[in-house]
Amino acid sequence: MSHQPSSTRQRLIQAALQLFAAQGITETTTRQIAELADVNEVTLFRQFGNKHGLLLAVIEDTRIFTRLGESLGQTANDADDVAQAFSTYGGKCLQKLDQMPELVRSLIGEAGKYSLENRQALGHGLNQVNHYTAQYLATVLQEQSLDYFSVEKLAGFLNLALLGYAMLELTSEFHQLWGDRHDFITDLVKLLLRGSMLASEQPGDRSTLDKPDDTNEVQPGLASPKQSTADLPASLVHVILQRAKKLDTQDYALAYVLFGAGLSPSEVSGLRRSHYVQDIHQHLLQINQGTFRQVPLNQWIMGQRYGSATRNPLTQWLKTRKDTQSALFLNEAGSPISEVELRLRWQIWVENLTTPSGQSLQIEQARQTWCVEMLLKGMSLDGLSILSGWAVTQLQPYVQRAREKAALQQAVQLDQKPKAKLVPPAGQDPEGF
Repeated sequence: MSHQPSSTRQRLIQAALQLFAAQGITETTTRQIAELADVNEVTLFRQFGNKHGLLLAVIEDTRIFTRLGESLGQTANDADDVAQAFSTYGGKCLQKLDQMPELVRSLIGEAGKYSLENRQALGHGLNQVNHYTAQYLATVLQEQSLDYFSVEKLAGFLNLALLGYAMLELTSEFHQLWGDRHDFITDLVKLLLRGSMLASEQPGDRSTLDKPDDTNEVQPGLASPKQSTADLPASLVHVILQRAKKLDTQDYALAYVLFGAGLSPSEVSGLRRSHYVQDIHQHLLQINQGTFRQVPLNQWIMGQRYGSATRNPLTQWLKTRKDTQSALFLNEAGSPISEVELRLRWQIWVENLTTPSGQSLQIEQARQTWCVEMLLKGMSLDGLSILSGWAVTQLQPYVQRAREKAALQQAVQLDQKPKAKLVPPAGQDPEGF
């Protein structure tokens, strides 16, 4: 099958990326870009205005930053311990930067010459990398007894150190601070593990998972029933589902399973086609990791119906499948989606969204929202314990949260009814009531 010729815009973007990476942004001329793309230079100006306008399109369209995060999908599951995870990430990140040295030099070294739009695009790209790194670290750290102040800040610190070292290598041949990058990564890992940001849990101590959380902020990957609940309002849930729907069929199915079945990210990534049980009246998911159980997929989520037992986002996704892969969800390479890759999809769905208190949205909040909703619908505590795989004692915070929401709903409903005559309690002055 012959491929359709790429659009003029895409040819210019690819040509610019190739030349920027090979010789830097300053040394690349618009004429060179136009010649490599086999278009007239006037066309370049008509499409992008100038070279920096083209650079903005390169940053946004070629995903040069997101590719750094996508390479982490498999490494999280392969790491035996935290030290190996940090070392593996550091090595992969520096390898990626090695592939485009001139572009890295230009992006950082010439940033002061860029327009406000270019600098904003560059900042947005770096934020994307930090989000991806945070999801990778959250997956690695969730099984560890480690105390840290913020996965996002830890990711930012790690990426800043790696980018700084890369710039040192690219601009100085004899810095003599480290023998080679292996020595640098080794020292960086020691700093992260032994420094003030990460402190190993001492015998007999309780980790931060057991500490009260007064802010209701859920750290990525570390949500626990022992923490205060941070369920999401219906309006945000529906926005997330609609955003996922606009991306593609699988994204919509993933979001549907998260909010409709209350599974953890690791449970979703471990699903196989054979785990989906369906008939004309119901559809269930068989969970074969952690607590073995069956969980129904809700057709109604936060007051809105998302299909039926036979036609819903998950069945629509499965109908598009032409492969023989046994996994229920796949990555772009056609392999089973990893937990890190699922977390990256979540970051795309919730970009620029925050909770009413201004906190960023974490994927664990989908499960918390499901728990509270099930209790509000009338699910017994014992029943929810069976479906969620959590002990009754662990679910107590969700019971309290469900009571709070039920009381609020009742108060709103009472306020909507015709006003009744207020009668003060016996013996009380009406004027003082």
